[in-house]
Amino acid sequence: MANRSSINSTLLQVSELVLHFRTSKGIVQAVDGVNFTLNANEAVVIIGESGCGKSSLAKAILRLLPRNVHRYAGKTFLYGLDVMALSDEEFRRTIRWNRIAMVPQAAMNALNPVIRVGDQVAEPLMIHQGMKKAKALEKAVEMFRLVGVPEDFVYRYAFELSGGMRQRVALAMALVTSPDLIILDEPTSALDVLTQANIMNQLKRIKREMGMSFILITHDIATSSELADRVAVMYAGQIVEIGDAQRFFQEPLHPYAQKLMASVPRLRETKDPDFIVGQPPSLINPPAGCRFADRCHRRFERCAEEPPMVEQDGRLVKCWLYIEDGVNQRDADYSRRQD
Repeated sequence: MANRSSINSTLLQVSELVLHFRTSKGIVQAVDGVNFTLNANEAVVIIGESGCGKSSLAKAILRLLPRNVHRYAGKTFLYGLDVMALSDEEFRRTIRWNRIAMVPQAAMNALNPVIRVGDQVAEPLMIHQGMKKAKALEKAVEMFRLVGVPEDFVYRYAFELSGGMRQRVALAMALVTSPDLIILDEPTSALDVLTQANIMNQLKRIKREMGMSFILITHDIATSSELADRVAVMYAGQIVEIGDAQRFFQEPLHPYAQKLMASVPRLRETKDPDFIVGQPPSLINPPAGCRFADRCHRRFERCAEEPPMVEQDGRLVKCWLYIEDGVNQRDADYSRRQD
């Protein structure tokens, strides 16, 4: 296992990742050419509206694929190892849960109602690392302490726990094998504000003390700011902006990201939250060109073409506004409208 203290080393590199599904209505392009990197001891937060492909991206990285997959392609490297080249059995045995684990949405649905939660947390150690049950249960108790669950809860069932405790148990299950990366899919979406804050504090402490790396998938921008080192914005199956979290929250670049940030209520401002007109496009037949163009307050003629991902002040953004000829054309279009 690579040294987690090497903060600048690239842990995960995702290149042109594609995941399309067959449905009765057509092919759903849930993940459509996604590229990003994640460093060791880093948290990347992926935000966007519901239905933009965030959860499908998590499933694509972990190869948790349903039967109706139409196309699954691209490259995923874990510390330089091309894990897409591994067979399903090799990936299950060496990568899934050993090196990349996941905390799914709705912990109640993720936990087995007829098996004690302690046994469920111990199970990955028994299956993936061949550990004896007694030793695995000792490790489960250790993980319960780490995430703030009372030790005697190992003997309880999921229905006996509160929503917050169930979410902590799901986190303990992901942590128990000491993976390099944990993917958190909306881990606080069904919880009250106080419980959300407690869980985010636990995640920050785990990241600091264990050198853990996270991908946090959420639509809750306020909560995501607590953990994020970098932010990736996803729209209609594509990442449209990615960069340093502090700069993103202060000054997002992509028009969609700007609208998202403008929709967040702020305590110290009297300005009403903004909103984004229209609806996200169908992923069965996404529009040509920029997929956000129909809802964009800054669109111009060039937006009929698909923009490339370009660098802007150390950040990456998929928008014609930040390409020189695009900027010139935008200004010319604006002048014509003023005349």
